Amino acid sequence: MRSLFHFAFNVTDLDTARRFYGGVLGCAEGRSTATWVDFDFFGHQLSLHLGEPFKTANTGHVGDHLVPMPHFGLVLALPDWQALAQRLQDAGTAFVLEPQLRFAGQPGEQWTMFFLDPFGNPIEVKGFASLDTLYAA
Repeated sequence: MRSLFHFAFNVTDLDTARRFYGGVLGCAEGRSTATWVDFDFFGHQLSLHLGEPFKTANTGHVGDHLVPMPHFGLVLALPDWQALAQRLQDAGTAFVLEPQLRFAGQPGEQWTMFFLDPFGNPIEVKGFASLDTLYAA
């Protein structure tokens, strides 16, 4: 069975959302109204609605770091992760957690980066040399 996720959350300005999700991240825009816009988020559906964004705090303990909670994100093959990291760096993105290798040499070794959209919504993107190791224990 193939499944895709759908995630709907709030932003405060749709034009700013279009510039970030469409322009910086390169997501194709789908349907929209005056109060929401859909994006193809690397094969998944994001619906950004006008409203108050989630409150977040750096309370997630991962390795030696505290990461923003709640957050959402992606898992990409390493070459795609590297290309996205470069795209974000070229756009001058301020990272919560700079692109880096985590759990080196351990099961689940991964590259990761955390950043915020313009509304403070935290996004994590992970990169794996092999997606088969995503759930390695």
